[in-house]
Amino acid sequence: MTALLIKGGRLLDPGKGLDEVGDLLIVDDRIEGVGKVDAPADATVIDATGLVVVPGLIDMHVHLREPGNDEEETIDSGAKAAAFGGVTTVIAMPNTDPPIDTEAAAEFYRLQGKRSGMANVYPVGCITKERKGESLAEMGGLDRGGAIAFSDDGDSVRNTDVLRRGLMYAKMFDKPILEHCEDPHLAIGVMNAGPVAVRLGLSGNPAAAEEIMVSRDLSLAEITGGRLHIQHVSTGRAVDLIRRAKAEGVDVTCEATPHHFTLTHDEVESFNPVFKMRPPLRSAGDVAAVREGLKDGAIDVIASDHAPHSNEEKDLEFSLAPDGVIGVETMLSVTLTELVHTGVLTLGQAIEKMTAKPAKILGLEDKGTFSAGKDADVTIIDLEKSWTVDRLKLHSKSHNCPFHGREMKGKAVITVVRGRVVVNER
Repeated sequence: MTALLIKGGRLLDPGKGLDEVGDLLIVDDRIEGVGKVDAPADATVIDATGLVVVPGLIDMHVHLREPGNDEEETIDSGAKAAAFGGVTTVIAMPNTDPPIDTEAAAEFYRLQGKRSGMANVYPVGCITKERKGESLAEMGGLDRGGAIAFSDDGDSVRNTDVLRRGLMYAKMFDKPILEHCEDPHLAIGVMNAGPVAVRLGLSGNPAAAEEIMVSRDLSLAEITGGRLHIQHVSTGRAVDLIRRAKAEGVDVTCEATPHHFTLTHDEVESFNPVFKMRPPLRSAGDVAAVREGLKDGAIDVIASDHAPHSNEEKDLEFSLAPDGVIGVETMLSVTLTELVHTGVLTLGQAIEKMTAKPAKILGLEDKGTFSAGKDADVTIIDLEKSWTVDRLKLHSKSHNCPFHGREMKGKAVITVVRGRVVVNER
């Protein structure tokens, strides 16, 4: 038996309504006690005085490029980057090469994730075969292989009837459909459509490209009763559509990324391709609307949409560079800096969107909480720690970080995964 005592920290578990100074006792890979505990004499002790102790963070939108593009990221390197960012559970998207559209592919991801020894890794299976949007993947096999949800992320499911049936089949397994909402016939530009794009002479991707697909998918969720989760919401109208659908009883959840609640399309003035992603950076009004959605609960989850690209790929002229930025290691710090320390969200609200909320959406009953008997995944945070993001010092294999050079306030300093201290930067 191995015991770990985290002593004297501020225990914050929003899912349970817990916010008090106390101790957390871990035995082997499980939570044993919370608050006042009797620890074995030989327990390893971590003094968390002055720190915040929260359930291990869950990032439900991460791209790990293995297999197919291992030079950009592997399961192991992505899990390591996550752990250094305080993320103990990574939800891996299926747009690998080949994609995760078979039982064997899902099993491979689960096994590789366990071998990494860092963050937990759970795969998402494809909605359609080869992510082509034409016919449904073998969802039953993917479920058996360990897929935690279904998505064709990187693309919307173009065929409306295929998505309708996908929602119905996923419902049979009580799993959500995670939808990347962009109309492929409208989302053909390289940045947000508007005056900045016109001034820079770059093709525009209109907000309507996202909003049309959000509206379609909400209608499908309503008629099927399926569980819909909309990824990386970036426009004010999309937030309003989701807010209204929730009020009408549609089973929908959604997420926002740090880059979409922090950065605007003005960043593209630099022509730096690190600011190119899908959906694109939007206007200041959209950023404000996303923040308001996070504040009032219309947006349930904060997720990174970590999308690594090698320097050779990304360091091209803006219009030719691939979409995507890394973010799993900076997600917590950006959230604390931009939302918590500025008063947009309370600390409890922010942590809930990275713990209890994604755990509930994904059916991870043993994660996102400090309840006795649950998985011993823990993140310990120094709210006052100031640091500067240096893309070359992050632990991803890729360096396409949009927050490079920015000052942050707040950082994960100790990460515990399955009862083991995997990161200690105190």
